[in-house]
Amino acid sequence: MPDVKRLYDEDFVAWSKEQAGALRAEARAGSNQKIDWENLAEEIESLGISQKRELRSQVQRIIHHLLKLEHSPAREPRRRWDESIGDARSEIELLLEDSPSLAVDILSVLAEEFGRGSRKAIRDLEKYGELTPAVRARIHATAYTPEQILGDWFPPGR
Repeated sequence: MPDVKRLYDEDFVAWSKEQAGALRAEARAGSNQKIDWENLAEEIESLGISQKRELRSQVQRIIHHLLKLEHSPAREPRRRWDESIGDARSEIELLLEDSPSLAVDILSVLAEEFGRGSRKAIRDLEKYGELTPAVRARIHATAYTPEQILGDWFPPGR
C-alpha cells in the first residue's frame, strides 16, 4: 500500500489508471462486495483523463495566442495574449508536476492541438477583419517546436 500512496502523491494520472485496473481485476475475480466495480473504475479513470484534457486545453490556448501574436496586426489585446500564454504555461507545469506521466503524451498533444489552435486563431482574425488569404496561408505554414510552445519563447516583434 505505501507504493500506491507514493504513486498517488507523485503521479495522479498513473495512480488513477492503476486503481481503475485494480478495481476491474477485483470485479473479474468475483468479489462479493456490493460495489459497482466497473462504474467506480470508470469514475476513477476519468479523474486522470480530465487532467489530460486540461493539458490539451492549455496547449491549445498557447498555440491560439502565439499565432495571434505572430499574425495579427492588432496592437491592443497583445498584452492579454502574452499573459494568457504565460498562465497556460504555468498551468502545464503544475499538471506535469502532479502527473509526470502526462509528459509521455506531450508530443502527440502538441500535434493534435495545433490544428485546433490554428482554427481558433483563424476564426478570431476573420471575426475582426484581420484575415487575408496571405495571413491564412502564413498561419497554415507556421510550425512551432515543443520548446517554443512550452518554454519562454514568443514570436519576434511582438
